[in-house]
Amino acid sequence: MNTELTILGRQLTLHRFPANKNDTLQAWDAGDEYLIHHVEDMGLADNQHILVLNDHFGALSCWFSTRHRVTVMSDSFIAHQGILNNLRHNHCEEVTYLTTMDAIPKDVDVVVMQIPRNNRHLIWQLSQLREQLPSDCAVIGVNKAKDIHSSTLKLFERYLGDTHTSLAWKKHRLVFSQPNAALNVVPEDIEWDVEHETIHLSNRPNVYSGESLDQGARFMLKYLPQDPTVKNIIDLGCGNGVLSVKLGQLNPNAQLTCIDESFMAVASARKNLQQNLGYERDIHCVANNCLDDFTEPCADLVVCNPPFHQQQAITDHIAWQMFCDAKHVLHKTGKLMVIGNRHLRYDVKLAKLFGKSRIKTVAGNKKFVILEATKG
Repeated sequence: MNTELTILGRQLTLHRFPANKNDTLQAWDAGDEYLIHHVEDMGLADNQHILVLNDHFGALSCWFSTRHRVTVMSDSFIAHQGILNNLRHNHCEEVTYLTTMDAIPKDVDVVVMQIPRNNRHLIWQLSQLREQLPSDCAVIGVNKAKDIHSSTLKLFERYLGDTHTSLAWKKHRLVFSQPNAALNVVPEDIEWDVEHETIHLSNRPNVYSGESLDQGARFMLKYLPQDPTVKNIIDLGCGNGVLSVKLGQLNPNAQLTCIDESFMAVASARKNLQQNLGYERDIHCVANNCLDDFTEPCADLVVCNPPFHQQQAITDHIAWQMFCDAKHVLHKTGKLMVIGNRHLRYDVKLAKLFGKSRIKTVAGNKKFVILEATKG
């Protein structure tokens, strides 16, 4: 794995977060390099205020913090931690951390952004930039050339302003835009009812499957347990909290803890639990890297719908960390319920961790399987 980024005679040592000894992926991409080269060619005076949107692990923040004042905005707790660690490791100047739910600073000189995959999140960010920035502020985005479609450019044109692109370099392309379009009011939440359930959901722009219930969650809703002995439930990778809402309805005396690395997911889950279960209900919603800092057994049940990608890289290390952390926090005889695509073979991973005799299949269909692992 390459950890040394060298540009214009300067070297940064960059690591992904969380650390994974078997990781072969580097902590930056050619898009970061393209942005750095372009901004340096602009010849900015020192101490400009650069707003960095969606920095993955800190390549952009580390580079620009040397000469400029940097504010980084991201919806990812993991990205924030990765940026913080890499800034410290490279002895960089401190930066200001914001989530993409926070207000855009008003004194920004230049915006650089990794274009998000989620169009709702992109629209939200573009609309916020348009509302807060002066029309002469340069906004420079980057993504793989194959992922910058005509529809992507139309979103920039509609929600931000005049837009054009660069030539491709190392399979990446820059998008240049200025905040001069007519203002478009974009709602922060999309709301809808879950079919066949008494559940109403509110979804922030970057919540996974925020416009309709994903198939995995829909399937798992049918098999969530009703058990009066279950007092403490953790929803790991909670998204909008739909599984926690259903578990709260089935188990009215249980304490509910929702964990996600997306700040918007955590905010959505908190709102949905409060609105569907009542504000007096014992709930906790936390942005975290899996179950970091959960040091003692504290749960009777953990439910998990693991992601199988980080940023744009497909990986299974997040699921493995979720399973390991879940086992750690379960009380003796506590249970982990997992849903996943059949081809991911989570049963093999869970058997290594819990023992083959302690794994059972709760339900399955052609696409998904729900597994239950019991701690011994």
